[in-house]
Amino acid sequence: MARLGDLGKVITGNTPKTTDAQNYSEKDICFVKPSDILDGTVAHLHNSEFYISEYARTKARILPPQCVLVTCIGIIGKVAINDIECAFNQQINAIIPDKNQCSVEYLAYAIKSKQSAMQDIANAPVVPILNKTQFCDIEINLPSLADQKAMVDKMNALSKLISLRKRQLTKLDELVKSRFVELFGDPSSNPMRWKETTVGEECYYIKDGPHKSLPDVGEGNGYPFISVRNIVNGYIDFSTAKYISEQDYLDSIKKCHPQKGDMLYSKGGTTGIAKLIDVDVEFANWVHVAVLKFDSTLNGVFFEHMLNSDYCYDQSQRLTKGIANRDLVLSAMAQIKMYKPPLELQAKFAAFVEQTDKSKLAVQQSLDKLETLKKALMQEYFE
Repeated sequence: MARLGDLGKVITGNTPKTTDAQNYSEKDICFVKPSDILDGTVAHLHNSEFYISEYARTKARILPPQCVLVTCIGIIGKVAINDIECAFNQQINAIIPDKNQCSVEYLAYAIKSKQSAMQDIANAPVVPILNKTQFCDIEINLPSLADQKAMVDKMNALSKLISLRKRQLTKLDELVKSRFVELFGDPSSNPMRWKETTVGEECYYIKDGPHKSLPDVGEGNGYPFISVRNIVNGYIDFSTAKYISEQDYLDSIKKCHPQKGDMLYSKGGTTGIAKLIDVDVEFANWVHVAVLKFDSTLNGVFFEHMLNSDYCYDQSQRLTKGIANRDLVLSAMAQIKMYKPPLELQAKFAAFVEQTDKSKLAVQQSLDKLETLKKALMQEYFE
């Protein structure tokens, strides 16, 4: 075992004065903030959102390439390797590693494996902070350099496969969007002159759920009670849902009854996200989610993608009121403009989406297996 503080030089970043315009430029020296570092992986930094000038070099903390940066305020334990020279702010600790003891990539993976432990140490009521002393005292396994290389090679191979699967999922989503435009044209201009209509004209039922929080009775003791956070990446995530009693469920569906084939549409907080109910599960919805019911002249898959198009989403954002408490009221939701192609063309698009979803499922299952294997190796190698 070895302390991080014994494996190289540990530096805490700083921020050159923002009041001095000469400190900042467009493309001189990368200035890394926590937002530049992805979570869930070991990121490699080639650029950043902000840059400082050569004038500010003596006022900043500059790292040579191939150091390890770790977020230590706010979201603790995001890890990156800088592939270019960079400066960094005070929310980040960095290690210039002693390469006679450890490789840069091994150190980065080892620190990433300690993210939960670091978060426990930094536990705070407002803003979590892992100070420099606490950071230096974190211990990691330190095998030989040869063993480190073998471990890193396996982790990098897995990471590349995971990245490939994620890119495949992104490309499949892009393929569906391209097919939508190919069949129907850009919704903002409606070049094919389809029938123009509104959500209110197409839906005979637009309602939201109870305007109050209901007691959580625990999974297995009642019915799922979903909110906006349960509409995730194109599916309904019941795994994070609250559960309400049978009586609260029966009372809730008197006001708003979601059923298979209906559309969920987010209206509170994060607004303008649609999801077709494609599962036969009895559940209720909170006030921040609306339920739209529509007749058989509208295909649900087409309707979901229309509502999630930039054209409809942009309208939903303009119609959303409030800043701290954002709300897309039902009457405003009904005003959202859309178009309605012939049903047979909607069905053609839905069939394409169904086939694409089968491909996505296969890729996602492969990704899940790779993620599980990566977690197992992280535990075996570093914990």
